[in-house]
Amino acid sequence: MSTDNSQKALILDFGGVVTRTLFETHDETERALGLQPGSLTWRGPFDPSSDRLWERMQAREITERDYWMSRTREVGALVGETWTDMKTFVQRARGAEPELVLRPEARDAILTAHAAGLKLAILSNELDLFYGVDFRKRFPLIELFDVIVDATYTQILKPDPRAYELVLAELGLDRENCVFVDDQAKNIEGAVAVGLPHVHFDVTRPADSYRRALQLLGL
Repeated sequence: MSTDNSQKALILDFGGVVTRTLFETHDETERALGLQPGSLTWRGPFDPSSDRLWERMQAREITERDYWMSRTREVGALVGETWTDMKTFVQRARGAEPELVLRPEARDAILTAHAAGLKLAILSNELDLFYGVDFRKRFPLIELFDVIVDATYTQILKPDPRAYELVLAELGLDRENCVFVDDQAKNIEGAVAVGLPHVHFDVTRPADSYRRALQLLGL
């Protein structure tokens, strides 16, 4: 990409890419909820063979929302409550301190892209649905993003091609000058379908994934 940086954009999924996953913060969640250490055993991409529900999601037998609603109900039951939405889980687990959720590697990449003059965008299926409006407003660096497209409101879920076209339209940029980053394979397939350059984010190697994305943008 030889284009002027102001005509380029880094487009990020939110959960797992900008934030640390709930799989990575079991210790913090257990402390916040008053659970015994080791109460939360599901590890998703960090140990797929021990997480049958995660394997079902990867096989597309259930959706990502289905997966997290199951975990929400499960964790709510552990504390003797009935939780009916993911937002309750996220806010009870760690919502009081959004800065603890931000990936260090995401912070570095966002600041690097911003300093270089690139545009920044979030393309999420459930930003406010899972995290809540107040959390999002208080999230570190959120003010640096030029565009936020959230299916909580648009009702257009990745990998629907319209989701990618919507964020591109709001950015007002050519797709070849943008890089989309997501940790879910099906959402990367959506980017492929619309010809959007992309990086399949590996939550177990976040620094490498961000490095590849910035390299594709000429940084």
